[in-house]
Amino acid sequence: MEASRGIEIEKKYDVDAGAVVPPLEQAAGVARTGNPHTDLLEAVYFDTPTHALAGRRITLRRRTGGKDAGWHLKLPPQAAAGSEGPQERTELHAPLGRPDVVPDALLTHLYAYLRGAVPVPVVRLDTRRTTYPLYGADGAHLADLADDQVTAERLGDGDNATRQEWREWELELVHGGPDLFGPVEELLAAAGARPAGHASKLVRALGADTKAGKRAAAGEAPTGASGTEGAPALLAGKRAPAAAVVTVYVAAQIDQILASDAAVREEEPEAIHTMRSATRRIRSVLAAYAKLYRASPVRKLRSELKWLGQLLGQPRDAEVLRARLRDQLGALQPGDGTAGATARVEQRTGGDYDAAYRLLLEALGSGRYFRLLDKLEDFRDNPPVRADAVAPGRRAAAKAVDKAARRLERSRKAAKRARRGRDQELALHRVRKDAKRLRHVAESAALVHGKRAGKVAKAARRQQKILGQFQDAVVARDLLAAIAAEHSEPATAGIYAELLNQQEERMLEARAGYRKARKKSRDLLGRGVL
Repeated sequence: MEASRGIEIEKKYDVDAGAVVPPLEQAAGVARTGNPHTDLLEAVYFDTPTHALAGRRITLRRRTGGKDAGWHLKLPPQAAAGSEGPQERTELHAPLGRPDVVPDALLTHLYAYLRGAVPVPVVRLDTRRTTYPLYGADGAHLADLADDQVTAERLGDGDNATRQEWREWELELVHGGPDLFGPVEELLAAAGARPAGHASKLVRALGADTKAGKRAAAGEAPTGASGTEGAPALLAGKRAPAAAVVTVYVAAQIDQILASDAAVREEEPEAIHTMRSATRRIRSVLAAYAKLYRASPVRKLRSELKWLGQLLGQPRDAEVLRARLRDQLGALQPGDGTAGATARVEQRTGGDYDAAYRLLLEALGSGRYFRLLDKLEDFRDNPPVRADAVAPGRRAAAKAVDKAARRLERSRKAAKRARRGRDQELALHRVRKDAKRLRHVAESAALVHGKRAGKVAKAARRQQKILGQFQDAVVARDLLAAIAAEHSEPATAGIYAELLNQQEERMLEARAGYRKARKKSRDLLGRGVL
C-alpha cells in the first residue's frame, strides 16, 4: 500500500505550565475560534541507536489516538533550525498495521539515511492535546493551535530511562496562508509563548546529550537537510575561502542525491536523471578544485561517484532512447511495418531499461552505496583540505572556470580537426562532456562571482544540450541499425530506413545548432572568463 502524502506548515512555541491560551479571534484575519477538543495521543518514535534520523530532522513514529492515528514519517523541513519562519515539511502517512513493523511504503524513503540499520523504538510520548480551530470570515478553517501537555520517556535505557514533562503550543496551517503566523504569534507571545528551543518533540525527548539534541540546542542546520542552509555561515560574501565555495556546492548535491533516492526506487519520472546529475556535478567540481584537497580521498570519492553515475546512466540512457523512438514511431503512418518496428524497438529498449534498473536497485541496497553516502557526508563535514590551501574563493573559482573553458576550447578544436564519421562523433561527445564540466564549475563559482558566472553556466548548458541531442541521435541510429540487421522483415525495412534518415537529419541540425551556440558564446567563453 502506498503512503499518503501531505505538507505540514507549522511553528512551535515553548510555554510555561500556567499559561492561558489567549482569545485567538482577536488576531487579524481570524473571525472566530471553534470549540476546543481534547485527544490523548500515544506515539512511539523509531530511529537507529545512533539517531541517524533525528540527526537529520527526520521523524518516524507510530501514533494512536486522535483523527490521524497511524504511522507518520516527517521528512527534513525546508526552514533551518532556529529560523524565525514556519517549517514546511513533507509528511507521509500509513495505516497502523503492526506496532513493531515499519511499513515498506515509509521505509522506502529512509534507506538512504538508515544505510542498512534497522529502526527500533527510541522514545515514547504521551500527549494530552487540546486543539483550538481558527476560522476566517468566510468560514474557512485557517489553522489549528495545539496546546500539548507532553510526557516523554526514552526507551532502551533500562533502569536509567529518562522521563520528561513539558508543555508547548503548535500553530499549524490548515487552509490559511503564512501571513497568519504574524498576528497570531503576537497574541501567543503576549500570553507567554516563546519560539521553541527544540526542532521537534523527539529531539527534546532525546536530550542535549545526543547528537540530535546538541544540534537543536545550538540552533544548527541539520546535516543533510538542505545543502544551502549552511551557506550564510560558510560564505562571507565574495571573500569566502575556496574550500567553503566547494563545500556549499557539494552539500547541495549530496542533499539532492539523498532526496532522490526514494524517488529512484519508486521509478518516479526524472528521478534517475536528477540523481545522476548530482553525482556528475560533484565529480566535476572535485576535479576542478582538486588542488585544494589531499589527493587520495578525493580520487577515491570521484571513483565511487563514477561507479554510481554509470549505474544511473544505463537505465537513464535507455529511458531517453525509448521515449525518443516512441515519439518518432508515433509520428509515422500506421501500418504493419510501423507496428512491427515499434514492437522490436519497445522490446529492445524496454529490455535494456529493465535489466539496467534491476542492477541499479541492487546497487542502491549495497554496502558500497551506503559507504559512498557516508564518504560524501564526511567530505562535506570534514573536508580533506590541504594545510597550505588557503586560496580566496573568488580567485580559485575564476581559475577553475578559466581552466574548464580552456579544456572545452581544446575539445572543440579537436572535434573540428576530426574526420567526419565516427571520429568526429566521438570528438563531439567529448565536447559535450567538457561543456557539462564547465557548466558545473561555473555554477559553483556563482556563489562568489554572481551573474557573470551564471551567464557562463547558461552558455555552457546551451552547448551541452544541443550536443546531447546530437549524441541521442547517434545512439538511436546505432540501435536502429542493429535491430534492422537482426530483423530484416520486408514490412519493417522501409520504417527503419525512414527512422535512420531522421537520425541523420537531427545530427545535421544539432551540428548547425552547436556552431551557432558556439559563435554566440565565443566572447563570453574566451580568455579570462571570470
